[in-house]
Amino acid sequence: MKTVTLAFTGASGMPYGVRLLECLIGAGVQVYLIYSQVAQVVARQEMDLSLPGRAAEAQAWLSERFHAQPDQLRVFGREEWYAPVASGSNPADAMVICPCTMGTLAAIAAGLAENLIQRAADVMLKERRPLILVPRETPLSAIHLENMLNLARAGAVILPANPGFYHRPATVQALVDFVVARVLDQLGIPNALIPRWGASPEGA
Repeated sequence: MKTVTLAFTGASGMPYGVRLLECLIGAGVQVYLIYSQVAQVVARQEMDLSLPGRAAEAQAWLSERFHAQPDQLRVFGREEWYAPVASGSNPADAMVICPCTMGTLAAIAAGLAENLIQRAADVMLKERRPLILVPRETPLSAIHLENMLNLARAGAVILPANPGFYHRPATVQALVDFVVARVLDQLGIPNALIPRWGASPEGA
């Protein structure tokens, strides 16, 4: 079973992260989930979603919500340094930070590891495993752009939450699915969330 570490941080765009979690579980992927305290605030603001503060409660609640198989979803606290994602001896196959704040992005670019999210990302880079960052910020400063460039040079994939419109989305969910589909593509996980370019006479 492919193992993916998924992190939610406090950027706007929580529907992307939650939908990605749902799709990963539906695809049979084992998920290690970590989220920041600010991510809990954003989840309430954007989705009326109350993410539990305790990892065990979150694991039970999200497993039931998304019909996860036993032990398919594991939730870790932000300071849980004995989590497998904290060590290069037991890394996940890939990691996605969705949504990713510019603060988190900057910390990873600087090689910091002050919490489990940052440490897990640092492990991905040093072990040369896929790290996908989904920032949702605009406009971007020169500092933001330089941090993204440094991470791209280090091997990370910068995948901004910029949905396309060639599939003629009629709902917000369709816009969310566009970005989530691109993340799944980067992970090599088959999906049919959106029509593919050239798959129909209309070019959608």
